[in-house]
Amino acid sequence: MKHIGMKKREIIETVLYTIPAVILVCLTIYIPFVMSGYYSLTKWNGIAKEPVFIGLENFKQIFTGNSDFLNATLFTMKYAVVFIIVTNIISLALAVALVKKFKLANVMRGVFFVPYIMSMTIVGFIWKFIFSQGFARLYELTSMEVLNLSWLGDPNLAFYSVAFVGIWQSIGFYVVLYIAGLQAVPTDVLEAATVDGADGFRRFFKVTLPLLGPSITTCIFMSLTNSLKVFDIILALTKGGPGSSTYSVTLEIYREAFQNNNYGLGSAKSIIFFVIVLILTQLVLKAFSSKEVDL
Repeated sequence: MKHIGMKKREIIETVLYTIPAVILVCLTIYIPFVMSGYYSLTKWNGIAKEPVFIGLENFKQIFTGNSDFLNATLFTMKYAVVFIIVTNIISLALAVALVKKFKLANVMRGVFFVPYIMSMTIVGFIWKFIFSQGFARLYELTSMEVLNLSWLGDPNLAFYSVAFVGIWQSIGFYVVLYIAGLQAVPTDVLEAATVDGADGFRRFFKVTLPLLGPSITTCIFMSLTNSLKVFDIILALTKGGPGSSTYSVTLEIYREAFQNNNYGLGSAKSIIFFVIVLILTQLVLKAFSSKEVDL
Protein backbone atom coordinates (compact mmCIF):
# COMPACT_ATOMS: atom_id res chain seq x y z
CA MET A 1 0.00 0.00 0.00
CA LYS A 2 2.84 2.34 0.83
CA HIS A 3 4.39 1.70 -2.59
CA ILE A 4 1.06 2.47 -4.31
CA GLY A 5 0.73 5.68 -2.30
CA MET A 6 4.23 6.79 -3.29
CA LYS A 7 3.50 6.08 -6.94
CA LYS A 8 0.29 8.15 -6.85
CA ARG A 9 2.20 10.98 -5.21
CA GLU A 10 4.84 10.87 -7.93
CA ILE A 11 2.14 10.98 -10.62
CA ILE A 12 0.42 13.94 -8.93
CA GLU A 13 3.73 15.81 -8.60
CA THR A 14 4.58 15.12 -12.24
CA VAL A 15 1.21 16.46 -13.36
CA LEU A 16 1.43 19.55 -11.13
CA TYR A 17 4.96 20.37 -12.32
CA THR A 18 4.03 19.79 -15.95
CA ILE A 19 0.80 21.82 -16.08
CA PRO A 20 2.46 25.29 -15.85
CA ALA A 21 4.83 24.43 -18.71
CA VAL A 22 1.95 23.08 -20.82
CA ILE A 23 -0.07 26.24 -20.18
CA LEU A 24 2.84 28.49 -21.16
CA VAL A 25 3.51 26.49 -24.33
CA CYS A 26 -0.16 26.66 -25.28
CA LEU A 27 -0.30 30.41 -24.65
CA THR A 28 2.89 31.21 -26.56
CA ILE A 29 2.83 28.65 -29.39
CA TYR A 30 -0.31 26.61 -30.00
CA ILE A 31 -3.02 29.22 -29.39
CA PRO A 32 -1.25 31.90 -31.50
CA PHE A 33 -0.74 29.30 -34.24
CA VAL A 34 -4.46 28.43 -34.31
CA MET A 35 -5.37 32.14 -34.26
CA SER A 36 -2.95 32.77 -37.12
CA GLY A 37 -4.65 30.02 -39.10
CA TYR A 38 -7.99 31.75 -38.56
CA TYR A 39 -6.66 35.22 -39.41
CA SER A 40 -5.19 33.86 -42.64
CA LEU A 41 -8.79 33.37 -43.81
CA THR A 42 -9.76 36.94 -43.02
CA LYS A 43 -9.10 40.52 -44.01
CA TRP A 44 -7.98 42.41 -40.90
CA ASN A 45 -5.81 45.44 -40.26
CA GLY A 46 -5.19 44.64 -36.59
CA ILE A 47 -7.28 47.63 -35.45
CA ALA A 48 -10.84 46.77 -36.41
CA LYS A 49 -12.85 44.95 -33.75
CA GLU A 50 -13.85 42.07 -35.99
CA PRO A 51 -11.90 40.61 -38.94
CA VAL A 52 -13.82 40.06 -42.17
CA PHE A 53 -13.92 36.42 -43.26
CA ILE A 54 -12.82 36.10 -46.92
CA GLY A 55 -11.97 32.39 -47.15
CA LEU A 56 -8.93 31.47 -49.26
CA GLU A 57 -8.58 34.85 -50.97
CA ASN A 58 -5.30 35.63 -49.18
CA PHE A 59 -3.76 32.38 -50.38
CA LYS A 60 -5.00 33.01 -53.92
CA GLN A 61 -3.39 36.45 -53.85
CA ILE A 62 -0.07 34.98 -52.70
CA PHE A 63 0.05 32.28 -55.37
CA THR A 64 -1.31 34.36 -58.26
CA GLY A 65 -0.26 37.96 -57.83
CA ASN A 66 2.17 38.42 -54.96
CA SER A 67 5.70 38.30 -56.36
CA ASP A 68 7.22 39.76 -53.17
CA PHE A 69 6.60 36.54 -51.26
CA LEU A 70 8.06 34.44 -54.08
CA ASN A 71 11.19 36.62 -54.26
CA ALA A 72 11.56 36.49 -50.47
CA THR A 73 11.22 32.69 -50.55
CA LEU A 74 13.88 32.39 -53.25
CA PHE A 75 16.23 34.63 -51.27
CA THR A 76 15.63 32.60 -48.10
CA MET A 77 16.30 29.29 -49.88
CA LYS A 78 19.46 30.67 -51.46
CA TYR A 79 20.62 31.97 -48.08
CA ALA A 80 19.80 28.63 -46.42
CA VAL A 81 21.84 26.64 -48.96
CA VAL A 82 24.89 28.91 -48.60
CA PHE A 83 24.56 29.04 -44.81
CA ILE A 84 24.21 25.27 -44.37
CA ILE A 85 27.08 24.30 -46.66
CA VAL A 86 29.62 26.93 -45.58
CA THR A 87 28.79 26.80 -41.88
CA ASN A 88 29.05 23.02 -41.59
CA ILE A 89 32.23 22.71 -43.66
CA ILE A 90 34.05 25.44 -41.75
CA SER A 91 32.71 24.29 -38.37
CA LEU A 92 33.79 20.70 -38.96
CA ALA A 93 37.24 21.80 -40.12
CA LEU A 94 37.68 24.02 -37.06
CA ALA A 95 36.40 21.27 -34.76
CA VAL A 96 38.93 18.80 -36.16
CA ALA A 97 41.70 21.34 -35.53
CA LEU A 98 40.50 22.36 -32.05
CA VAL A 99 39.97 18.81 -30.81
CA LYS A 100 43.73 18.36 -30.96
CA LYS A 101 45.58 18.83 -27.69
CA PHE A 102 47.57 22.06 -27.72
CA LYS A 103 47.94 24.92 -25.25
CA LEU A 104 45.51 27.42 -26.76
CA ALA A 105 42.81 24.91 -27.75
CA ASN A 106 40.35 25.93 -25.03
CA VAL A 107 41.04 29.62 -25.60
CA MET A 108 40.37 29.26 -29.32
CA ARG A 109 37.13 27.41 -28.62
CA GLY A 110 36.00 30.33 -26.49
CA VAL A 111 37.03 32.86 -29.14
CA PHE A 112 34.92 31.14 -31.80
CA PHE A 113 31.97 30.75 -29.44
CA VAL A 114 31.84 34.37 -28.22
CA PRO A 115 30.00 35.77 -31.31
CA TYR A 116 27.24 33.20 -30.85
CA ILE A 117 26.34 34.46 -27.35
CA MET A 118 26.01 38.02 -28.66
CA SER A 119 22.64 39.37 -29.78
CA MET A 120 22.16 38.95 -33.53
CA THR A 121 20.84 42.51 -33.73
CA ILE A 122 23.96 43.88 -32.05
CA VAL A 123 26.14 41.77 -34.34
CA GLY A 124 24.26 43.20 -37.32
CA PHE A 125 24.81 46.81 -36.22
CA ILE A 126 28.50 46.13 -35.53
CA TRP A 127 29.05 44.72 -39.02
CA LYS A 128 26.98 47.49 -40.57
CA PHE A 129 29.45 49.96 -39.07
CA ILE A 130 32.37 47.84 -40.31
CA PHE A 131 31.02 47.56 -43.85
CA SER A 132 30.21 51.27 -44.12
CA GLN A 133 32.86 53.11 -42.11
CA GLY A 134 35.43 50.50 -41.10
CA PHE A 135 36.11 49.35 -44.66
CA ALA A 136 36.20 52.96 -45.88
CA ARG A 137 38.91 53.79 -43.35
CA LEU A 138 40.91 50.67 -44.24
CA TYR A 139 40.62 51.59 -47.93
CA GLU A 140 42.19 54.97 -47.19
CA LEU A 141 45.10 53.20 -45.50
CA THR A 142 45.62 50.28 -47.89
CA SER A 143 43.99 51.32 -51.21
CA MET A 144 42.62 47.79 -51.59
CA GLU A 145 39.72 47.99 -54.08
CA VAL A 146 37.81 45.18 -52.39
CA LEU A 147 37.37 47.46 -49.38
CA ASN A 148 35.87 50.20 -51.55
CA LEU A 149 33.01 48.06 -52.82
CA SER A 150 29.45 48.84 -51.76
CA TRP A 151 28.96 45.72 -49.68
CA LEU A 152 25.53 46.74 -48.41
CA GLY A 153 24.46 48.96 -51.32
CA ASP A 154 24.92 46.53 -54.20
CA PRO A 155 22.09 43.92 -54.44
CA ASN A 156 24.50 41.07 -55.29
CA LEU A 157 27.10 41.96 -52.67
CA ALA A 158 24.43 42.59 -50.02
CA PHE A 159 23.42 38.92 -50.14
CA TYR A 160 26.98 37.75 -49.50
CA SER A 161 27.43 40.36 -46.77
CA VAL A 162 24.34 39.11 -44.95
CA ALA A 163 25.39 35.47 -45.42
CA PHE A 164 28.92 36.21 -44.16
CA VAL A 165 27.68 37.92 -41.00
CA GLY A 166 25.18 35.14 -40.31
CA ILE A 167 27.84 32.46 -40.71
CA TRP A 168 30.39 34.40 -38.63
CA GLN A 169 27.92 34.82 -35.78
CA SER A 170 26.70 31.20 -35.70
CA ILE A 171 29.79 29.18 -36.49
CA GLY A 172 30.99 28.79 -32.89
CA PHE A 173 27.84 26.91 -31.89
CA TYR A 174 28.32 24.26 -34.56
CA VAL A 175 32.01 23.98 -33.72
CA VAL A 176 31.04 22.98 -30.17
CA LEU A 177 28.59 20.36 -31.48
CA TYR A 178 31.17 18.86 -33.81
CA ILE A 179 33.82 18.83 -31.07
CA ALA A 180 31.41 16.88 -28.85
CA GLY A 181 30.83 14.42 -31.70
CA LEU A 182 34.54 13.99 -32.39
CA GLN A 183 35.28 13.35 -28.72
CA ALA A 184 32.59 10.65 -28.68
CA VAL A 185 34.24 8.68 -31.49
CA PRO A 186 35.72 5.49 -29.90
CA THR A 187 39.51 5.63 -29.80
CA ASP A 188 39.81 1.87 -30.22
CA VAL A 189 38.13 2.11 -33.63
CA LEU A 190 40.62 4.77 -34.73
CA GLU A 191 43.52 2.72 -33.37
CA ALA A 192 42.27 -0.33 -35.27
CA ALA A 193 42.13 1.68 -38.48
CA THR A 194 45.69 2.88 -37.88
CA VAL A 195 46.89 -0.67 -37.32
CA ASP A 196 45.22 -1.67 -40.60
CA GLY A 197 47.38 0.90 -42.36
CA ALA A 198 44.96 3.79 -42.78
CA ASP A 199 46.62 7.21 -42.87
CA GLY A 200 45.11 10.32 -41.31
CA PHE A 201 43.16 11.26 -44.45
CA ARG A 202 41.56 7.85 -44.89
CA ARG A 203 40.97 7.46 -41.16
CA PHE A 204 38.98 10.68 -41.11
CA PHE A 205 36.84 10.05 -44.20
CA LYS A 206 36.38 6.30 -43.77
CA VAL A 207 36.03 6.05 -40.00
CA THR A 208 35.56 9.38 -38.20
CA LEU A 209 33.17 11.05 -40.65
CA PRO A 210 30.70 8.12 -40.85
CA LEU A 211 30.66 7.90 -37.04
CA LEU A 212 29.86 11.62 -36.89
CA GLY A 213 26.49 10.89 -38.48
CA PRO A 214 24.36 11.96 -35.47
CA SER A 215 26.36 15.19 -35.05
CA ILE A 216 26.13 15.98 -38.75
CA THR A 217 22.39 15.34 -38.76
CA THR A 218 21.94 17.63 -35.75
CA CYS A 219 24.08 20.41 -37.22
CA ILE A 220 22.43 20.22 -40.65
CA PHE A 221 18.97 20.29 -39.07
CA MET A 222 19.74 23.22 -36.77
CA SER A 223 21.54 25.22 -39.45
CA LEU A 224 18.56 24.64 -41.76
CA THR A 225 16.03 25.90 -39.22
CA ASN A 226 18.22 28.84 -38.17
CA SER A 227 18.83 29.94 -41.75
CA LEU A 228 15.18 29.69 -42.76
CA LYS A 229 14.08 31.97 -39.91
CA VAL A 230 16.81 34.60 -40.49
CA PHE A 231 15.46 37.98 -39.48
CA ASP A 232 17.52 39.96 -36.94
CA ILE A 233 20.72 40.27 -38.94
CA ILE A 234 18.94 41.37 -42.10
CA LEU A 235 16.87 43.93 -40.19
CA ALA A 236 20.01 45.40 -38.61
CA LEU A 237 22.21 45.28 -41.73
CA THR A 238 20.05 46.16 -44.71
CA LYS A 239 16.38 46.28 -43.60
CA GLY A 240 15.70 44.17 -46.69
CA GLY A 241 17.48 46.50 -49.11
CA PRO A 242 18.81 47.65 -51.40
CA GLY A 243 15.32 47.66 -52.85
CA SER A 244 13.93 44.32 -51.73
CA SER A 245 16.96 42.22 -52.68
CA THR A 246 17.59 40.88 -49.16
CA TYR A 247 14.03 40.36 -47.97
CA SER A 248 13.72 37.02 -46.22
CA VAL A 249 10.36 35.32 -45.73
CA THR A 250 10.27 36.23 -42.04
CA LEU A 251 11.01 39.87 -42.84
CA GLU A 252 8.34 39.83 -45.56
CA ILE A 253 5.80 38.46 -43.08
CA TYR A 254 6.81 41.12 -40.55
CA ARG A 255 6.45 43.89 -43.14
CA GLU A 256 3.07 42.65 -44.34
CA ALA A 257 1.58 42.29 -40.88
CA PHE A 258 3.17 45.06 -38.81
CA GLN A 259 4.12 47.71 -41.37
CA ASN A 260 1.35 47.30 -43.95
CA ASN A 261 -1.18 46.42 -41.21
CA ASN A 262 -2.44 43.48 -43.26
CA TYR A 263 -2.63 40.78 -40.62
CA GLY A 264 -4.73 38.44 -42.74
CA LEU A 265 -2.28 38.31 -45.63
CA GLY A 266 0.68 38.20 -43.24
CA SER A 267 -0.86 35.25 -41.41
CA ALA A 268 -1.45 33.44 -44.71
CA LYS A 269 2.20 33.90 -45.64
CA SER A 270 3.27 32.58 -42.23
CA ILE A 271 1.11 29.46 -42.65
CA ILE A 272 2.60 28.76 -46.08
CA PHE A 273 6.10 29.28 -44.71
CA PHE A 274 5.34 26.92 -41.81
CA VAL A 275 4.35 24.19 -44.27
CA ILE A 276 7.51 24.76 -46.33
CA VAL A 277 9.73 24.56 -43.23
CA LEU A 278 7.90 21.46 -41.97
CA ILE A 279 8.39 19.63 -45.27
CA LEU A 280 12.05 20.63 -45.65
CA THR A 281 13.02 19.70 -42.10
CA GLN A 282 11.32 16.30 -42.32
CA LEU A 283 13.00 15.53 -45.65
CA VAL A 284 16.42 16.55 -44.30
CA LEU A 285 16.01 14.56 -41.10
CA LYS A 286 14.90 11.46 -42.99
CA ALA A 287 17.70 11.74 -45.55
CA PHE A 288 20.52 12.18 -43.04
CA SER A 289 19.18 9.87 -40.35
CA SER A 290 19.10 7.00 -42.83
CA LYS A 291 22.84 7.41 -43.46
CA GLU A 292 23.92 7.32 -39.83
CA VAL A 293 26.27 4.50 -38.86
CA ASP A 294 25.65 2.52 -35.68
CA LEU A 295 28.47 0.91 -33.76
